[in-house]
Amino acid sequence: MTEITDTTEVPEPGRSSDDKKPGRGRRGKKGPFGRLALFYRQIVAELRKVVWPTRHQLTTYTTVVIIFVAVMIGLVTVIDYGFTEAMKWVFG
Repeated sequence: MTEITDTTEVPEPGRSSDDKKPGRGRRGKKGPFGRLALFYRQIVAELRKVVWPTRHQLTTYTTVVIIFVAVMIGLVTVIDYGFTEAMKWVFG
């Protein structure tokens, strides 16, 4: 059996090997307003990555959704009317 006499510790990601305080990373040193500002900057950065639809695409998508909802309303109405008539027939 081989015995290890010297170990090399690898620091956690985002921490240097000189950082002795546990749980105090780059984010831990900011106050609540600093964290809020960081959160806002991250939201803005993510929104810049979004591929926004053109006006034509938006119109097409909206039309498709409205037609789909109208068809579903019609389907539910027909099924509801059918069940109502069936219950009238069964229970008189």
